[in-house]
Amino acid sequence: MPHNTEAHREKVVVALSSVGAAIGLTSLKIVVALLTGSLGILAEAAHSGLDLVAALMTFFAVRVADRPADASHNYGHGKVENLSAFLESGLLALTAVWVIYEASRRLLFQEGHVEVSIWAFMVMFISIIVDFTRSRVLLRVARKLESQALEADALHFSTDIWSSSVVIAGLLVVYLTSIFHLPAWLGQADAIAALGVSGIVLWVSLRLARETIDALVDRAPEELAEQIKQHIDQLDGVAEVRRIRVRRAGNKFFADVIIAAPRTFTFEQIHDLSERVEKVAMERVRMNSPHAEVDIVVHVEPTVSPQETVSDQIHYLAEQQGVHAHDIHVREVEGGLEADFDIEVQSDMHLHEAHTVATHLEQTLLENNKQLRRVTTHLEAPNNTIVSRQDVTWQYIDIADDIRRIADSIAGAGSAHDVHLYQPRLVKADLSRQKGQAMPELDLVLHTTFDAQIPLSQAHIWAEEIKRALRQAYPNLNSVIIHTEPPEP
Repeated sequence: MPHNTEAHREKVVVALSSVGAAIGLTSLKIVVALLTGSLGILAEAAHSGLDLVAALMTFFAVRVADRPADASHNYGHGKVENLSAFLESGLLALTAVWVIYEASRRLLFQEGHVEVSIWAFMVMFISIIVDFTRSRVLLRVARKLESQALEADALHFSTDIWSSSVVIAGLLVVYLTSIFHLPAWLGQADAIAALGVSGIVLWVSLRLARETIDALVDRAPEELAEQIKQHIDQLDGVAEVRRIRVRRAGNKFFADVIIAAPRTFTFEQIHDLSERVEKVAMERVRMNSPHAEVDIVVHVEPTVSPQETVSDQIHYLAEQQGVHAHDIHVREVEGGLEADFDIEVQSDMHLHEAHTVATHLEQTLLENNKQLRRVTTHLEAPNNTIVSRQDVTWQYIDIADDIRRIADSIAGAGSAHDVHLYQPRLVKADLSRQKGQAMPELDLVLHTTFDAQIPLSQAHIWAEEIKRALRQAYPNLNSVIIHTEPPEP
């Protein structure tokens, strides 16, 4: 898909704004933590410091991930976002472990003193407001543009709101303990709050790690492959869905689809079916991820279709051997099938070689269809030359009228029309007839009209009957083409 400059710009801007917010919050929390001695705020300062590192990684990731595919990265750079989210989860986990260690020391050895002031509460409230704002903005853009890196940042900062609330609660308990001389153990609420922050951070980091590892190891999105399969199965022409593989890199989905289709399909039919499969698969992916980029490769394998007729099978197996079969006749004789048809072989073949080709095709048909008891082929050499002819209908008006009469006697009055007679350019028709010489061979093209509702097979029978009657009346006719058509509306 083409590189979307506007989407890339929006992702970079929101990532850069997150970096600026992280710088401001980290600086503010460090100052207040040093002034108050609050381990909870210090933990939050460290947390915000890692937020800054994470925001910088996200900023870098979204800049690189949206680069188009190149010779070294055929599938694009989308996994940079997944790698960034994985590193961010690792940083969060390290922070949580360090805070748990410090909080445990304070609880066990009564180390440290917390100086609660209005500044401590202000910085935490400011932190909540900033985190709420940027998490909303990040989440909106992440969902719009299907960016896992921005989504990880949004999730990260939304949990910061809860962790900041825990720290505020701890500071409030410490403050009330000193004012109302409550039990001394309540003075450790700040350390307990730090443990609460660490628990939240660990939970978020593990969740991020699992999601990013799934993307990095190409785990298929849950249930998506099955949903795509169900929709493809409903398409006309799909005999079987043999395999679907889906993976995700950043905001891009890649899918490989292998289907089976009737082996008698033409190249154009296969191409049309592939495009329909690709469209359905793309629509299914975008039902879950409306703005995702989707790259789908469809591979079609031939198979025997339940709707395949004996004639279809003869056509297919003949083409497989490089010959063309036509004028196929299949008859049922005493519970078995017999097939007769013409095959076209190269005109410069010797008879022995052509007969070998025909025999091999006959044997192949008997092996592939156990209902066939006998197969007979007629060898033909295709005529690919362009012959030089002239329209001489006007010179044979009486013959043209008689041809119409013969055709109308079979097809009905007024059926025959648009009669054309052709002969070689070097022959002069009237002259040859005047001298009592045999009339030259003529090619005939005749149009006939039949009831639009009759079966095609009946129209063919009548056309063949007209052709036999015309050849009987005019043995000099060479090729006879009868075009059957319904009445004009």
